[in-house]
Amino acid sequence: MIRFYKSHIGYLSAHAIDPDKRRYTDPQEGPRHFLDTENYHHCIDSIPRRWEHALEKYGLEHLQQNGILPWHIQKSYLQLVAAFREQNKRRILRISAHLAHYVSDAHVPLHATRNHNGQYTGQTGIHALWESLLPELFDKQFDLITGPAVYVASPLAEAWRIIATSYELADSVLRIEARLSGEFPAYRKYSFTKRKGLLTRNYSPEYAKAYDQRLNGMVERQMRGAVAMTGSLWYSAWVDAGQPMLE
Repeated sequence: MIRFYKSHIGYLSAHAIDPDKRRYTDPQEGPRHFLDTENYHHCIDSIPRRWEHALEKYGLEHLQQNGILPWHIQKSYLQLVAAFREQNKRRILRISAHLAHYVSDAHVPLHATRNHNGQYTGQTGIHALWESLLPELFDKQFDLITGPAVYVASPLAEAWRIIATSYELADSVLRIEARLSGEFPAYRKYSFTKRKGLLTRNYSPEYAKAYDQRLNGMVERQMRGAVAMTGSLWYSAWVDAGQPMLE
């Protein structure tokens, strides 16, 4: 599996962002990236874990409006198992890249709350700060070597475990930034940078560094979790498919 996936690392890297691109053309794509936990009776434990039970309890419209991320991780996993069984190389790679995207989204705390961009707490922009700017600035310092993949007996249960952990972290993500913002000099909070040929206002590197320090390694831990779970689900799908040859 290492030889197979590493030989196609360019494809996987390029196509892992396909689900985000589809959000602009496919109305069914958006709900696959998040779970607005508070809109499910403010209690993640009250949400049925199996799709058919959730559908019966809430109805399809409510599910589509408030996110289906954990269920879609399971659906993508089952599609990958089928692709391995068919030994369909193109489909294996495409679904592997997309599954990696959804698993990574589940590890972002702000994908597990309706306040996904701080819009309800006067913190608009925090999503890109946590998810994009901090990794861009500091990922070279992160240790993303996670060790060997392990077999996952229940991908659905793991998806829910990840979402539950992310939801628990969401409050800290928002609270720590709000406290830092109140203490940080306003004129040093933002800076202007050129991005894709455009001059845009963004959080300053100084502010981003202070925020990362107060998060105490949270971004790195969540990235490590995403890396480890992606590899483990790829491996588990291959095992569940009967361990076909990948030459």
